[in-house]
Amino acid sequence: MSNEILVNVTPYETRVATVEQGVLQDLHIQRGHRGSILGNIYKGRVERVVPGMQAAFVNIGLDRTAFLHVADLARGDDNDADIGSVLRNGDSILVQVIKEPLGSKGARLTGQITIPSRYLVHLPYSVHVGISARIEDEAERERLRDQVGRLASDSEATGGFIVRTAGEQATAEDIANDMAYLQKCWSDVRRKASSGVPGTLIHSDLPLVTRVVRDLVEAKVERIRIDDPRAFAQCEAFARDYVPWVAPRLELYDADTPIFDLYGVEDELQRALERRVTLKSGGHLVFDQTESMTTVDVNTGAYLGYRNLEETIFKTNLEAAHAIAHQLRLRNLGGIIIIDFIDMNEETHREQVLAALEKAVARDRAKTTISQISPLGLVEMTRKRTRESLERILCEPCRVCNHRGTVKTPDTVMYEIFRELRRTARQFDSREYRVLASPEVIERLREEQAGALAEMQEFLHTPIRLQAESQYQPESFDVVPL
Repeated sequence: MSNEILVNVTPYETRVATVEQGVLQDLHIQRGHRGSILGNIYKGRVERVVPGMQAAFVNIGLDRTAFLHVADLARGDDNDADIGSVLRNGDSILVQVIKEPLGSKGARLTGQITIPSRYLVHLPYSVHVGISARIEDEAERERLRDQVGRLASDSEATGGFIVRTAGEQATAEDIANDMAYLQKCWSDVRRKASSGVPGTLIHSDLPLVTRVVRDLVEAKVERIRIDDPRAFAQCEAFARDYVPWVAPRLELYDADTPIFDLYGVEDELQRALERRVTLKSGGHLVFDQTESMTTVDVNTGAYLGYRNLEETIFKTNLEAAHAIAHQLRLRNLGGIIIIDFIDMNEETHREQVLAALEKAVARDRAKTTISQISPLGLVEMTRKRTRESLERILCEPCRVCNHRGTVKTPDTVMYEIFRELRRTARQFDSREYRVLASPEVIERLREEQAGALAEMQEFLHTPIRLQAESQYQPESFDVVPL
């Protein structure tokens, strides 16, 4: 099986799945009413300076004020600045989102602006030239450092640059084109910031469907399948201009089978929302996500396949280490993570399990750190968190069980209904489709999402009738062809 990227596009939602050897590895979701703000640059207004925290709360036009620490303002040698000497209430400031709002917390900001392209990251307030740590060959690192420095000097480019992992083996022409693009972007940012009103967006990153081409395509990715003609044309044009070697790998997917049904991606996505993950050996993991941390409990279950208990525990923990790394990446779980491995008596077994976990997370794009296994078998690790987890995007606290669990949001159920309508339309030639769902979902379809429903009817060339069923659970629905 090949390594592929699958892109599923609908008018109100884009989903991108990275599949390696037939196994879902990563999932990115962007919804029209709730797009990512990570990397966005705003002209903010300081609402409140808090000297005791050495921080300020900044209004950037969102529901909650965003958090800015003095350390994220430091430029040059000004690392020990006092927040009160740098900012005052009412000041205007150019800031960038480095962490999206998570749970009840507002966005995290920085004053150290960065703008990414395919091969480079521009640092307008720096003169630094850096190379991604993932580029390990010293000769290549030196070549890139010299090339970037020379091109920046020849073009009189301002600011510093970091060469991204994708920049390995990039030609001088590739780097020069990226540099010119970034200089123009920064010029536009400064122009808009000078005339913009505090609390407004100045610059946003590319939409998800185009960021796929810029950020996610690596040499090992053989195909990028896109199921929407317009999005395909958009990606093709972007690839021709910025990453020509990617263009031949782009493919318009127009088969009858929904694209996320390939490799069982849709099923794997559903399983990623469950607390329990079954291991092939018969053991299982239990994931619990809270506001402050995520805990993972490892259990042998009915697994009794080895000569003695110690060996059984060791093999279960070893398999769990690989499964945990995969699930953390798939579910996009970040922050503090506590893993409760089954207690092992032998030191060599503990070392091997820890080494397996470290090796498994090394493939993760997000930065991770792992501590030693404690005498109780606990491992504390951290994973950089910059966006909401899969569960927080797709689910909400369950009102039925008094917030002890989660159920899918009405929007998530609505998008599943739309996908089921398209799937049903491929199988049946019907004069009408009847959608039966909970009153809350039907109400959302009739009112707030009436436009999306109308577009779906136009796409199918068939009327869609809605029927509220009070006995249906929030996640339940049926699509009936008539």
